Amino acid sequence: MKSLNNAVKICAQMMSNVLKRNSVRFAAVLLIALASFVAAPNAALAAPSHHDQVPGFYRLKVGDLEVTALYDGTGVFDPHWLNGTKATMDGVVKGLNEDPHMLDVVDSGFLVNTGKQLILVDAGAGTWWGGGALGRLAGSLGSAGYTPEEVDIVLVTHLHSDHVGGLTTQDGNRVFPNAEVYVAKAESDFWLSPEITAKAPKDAQPFFQSAQAIAAPYIKADKWHTFTGSELIVDGMRLVPLPGHTPGHTGYEFSSKGQRILFLGDTIHAQRVQFPHPEVTVVFDIDPAGAAAARDQLLSKLAREDVIIAEPHSSVFPPLGRLRKEGSGYSWVPVVFTDRWDENAPSPQK
Repeated sequence: MKSLNNAVKICAQMMSNVLKRNSVRFAAVLLIALASFVAAPNAALAAPSHHDQVPGFYRLKVGDLEVTALYDGTGVFDPHWLNGTKATMDGVVKGLNEDPHMLDVVDSGFLVNTGKQLILVDAGAGTWWGGGALGRLAGSLGSAGYTPEEVDIVLVTHLHSDHVGGLTTQDGNRVFPNAEVYVAKAESDFWLSPEITAKAPKDAQPFFQSAQAIAAPYIKADKWHTFTGSELIVDGMRLVPLPGHTPGHTGYEFSSKGQRILFLGDTIHAQRVQFPHPEVTVVFDIDPAGAAAARDQLLSKLAREDVIIAEPHSSVFPPLGRLRKEGSGYSWVPVVFTDRWDENAPSPQK
């Protein structure tokens, strides 16, 4: 009996030792498991990055009109393309040293839905200008819920390829197959003239050649139309001649329910320079003095009136805003972004 009791004690001691060793192992495993639970939420919070931007369009209500700015791309305006006094240009150089993005430019076109017609004002660069930095307008149009086939009218401010390149593909197909294209007769006659082309300087030849290639399929389809003055093209739209940049450079002003919006083409190329210094011209102006005079007259008028401005070469997107007189120049008051689209949505304020 005594030996049996000893055996039980020994067995119990062995079981106790085993349990102790297992308890230590179990505790170690439990600690590891708990640590993994603590670490897991932190790992789950490390979500992957997303590099896609928002779609390139912005809508604005102007009376009964739906106006949509369509992003075409972002480029940089070369300071050597600007012409001004030495003091002004020295200021530009200093400004660029302080802010290398001072001459960054957002290029855009604009869509006006009148409820009866879908009207595009300028078509972006397509593949004809910008070296791949531009040409996104068709994609922005799709993001905004429209197709090229739905566009009824294209109003062209002028025939530089960064404004009309989006009309035609490089192989000569119309991007907007159902659209009627309207441009000033003086503009069309100048850029499409073989005689003027032949006499143009060599470095200007590409401007003529691209304009002719872009217009060709619309002319062939009898969808290329010119105007000379105050013809009625669209109800509620007024032609605004802005000569100087090109011979037939034209703005388009739409009105609805007492509200107005002006699409002013290339009246301004570099906002942060030409608004404070409207006398500054660009190398692309065919008549620099005429362009400066047209700009001075227009900006003075816009600063006094309640008109929304649609600016195809802007420092910001959306490229919509108003002007305010400031010293000898002007300052830009951009539209404040809103995600609302209803009768009570805030409108731009001066």
